[in-house]
Amino acid sequence: MPHDHDHSHAHHDHTPDHFGVAFAIATALNLTLVIGQVWYGLAANSLALLADAGHNFGDVMGLVLAWGAIAIANWKPSNRFTYRMHAASILSAFANGVILLVATGAIASEAIRRFSEPQPVASTTVMAVAALAVVVNGVSAWLLSRGSKSDLNVRGAFLHMVGDAGVSVAVIAAAGGIMLTGWQWLDPVASLLIAAVILWGTWGLLRESIRLTLNAAPREIDPHDVRQYLSGLAQVENVHDLHIWAMSTKETALSCHVVTPQGHPGDAFLQQVAHELHHRFDVGHATVQIELAQGSCSLQCESTV
Repeated sequence: MPHDHDHSHAHHDHTPDHFGVAFAIATALNLTLVIGQVWYGLAANSLALLADAGHNFGDVMGLVLAWGAIAIANWKPSNRFTYRMHAASILSAFANGVILLVATGAIASEAIRRFSEPQPVASTTVMAVAALAVVVNGVSAWLLSRGSKSDLNVRGAFLHMVGDAGVSVAVIAAAGGIMLTGWQWLDPVASLLIAAVILWGTWGLLRESIRLTLNAAPREIDPHDVRQYLSGLAQVENVHDLHIWAMSTKETALSCHVVTPQGHPGDAFLQQVAHELHHRFDVGHATVQIELAQGSCSLQCESTV
């Protein structure tokens, strides 16, 4: 028996063009900040300030990768890349995570060494530069705040900027503590705390990017709920070969076979299903195959659990 396929595409809200300007300004601000932090971190002999510079450099790379991934994802589809290059954002998230892990290891190693070889820190310089970092990260977060609700990439960058402002506050606190007490060990302690914060955020980023690379269903979607919705539709007797995967960090695709023994439910049914999948589960690209009898799939089908 012939199978009917329906490819329904919901409208996608791509990152507006003006966010390219926001990314450019945020990247320039943070790159300037990194250069200043490295310069004064070396001059003040502050590992905490250098650690914060490493963190902010990771943010610069993340901003550039996310910005580049958005641009690449909007390239026209080709004969080979029929989905365009939407998955570039997933690869950029993974690359960003690896870069941050390497930076974290270097920071932690140097902090441990300084416990046995404490070195004096110019607290006033550290506090001034860290305060500047709070301002820069605050401005960067503000620039990206408008898109943080509608675009996962922009939201990730926004949250990273907010988190960085908090890390810089920790650097200020450590420098202030050294100024008041003379305890030089507060600098490597602050560095280890910063490394822990980076590791915490990076682990989640790496785990999710690896899951999406392996075509796992996005964390926000429960396949059981999707199956339950489809199975409860009028005329639908069974649902099988349900697959849900991420096309990018903000777009999700779905394909499935639905059995309707009473006959083809019509185009209106398929359009309504696509609309509900988008509305309920944020699935932007749904492909539904209609089968009129159980087991009528002419190809070998692999049902999901």
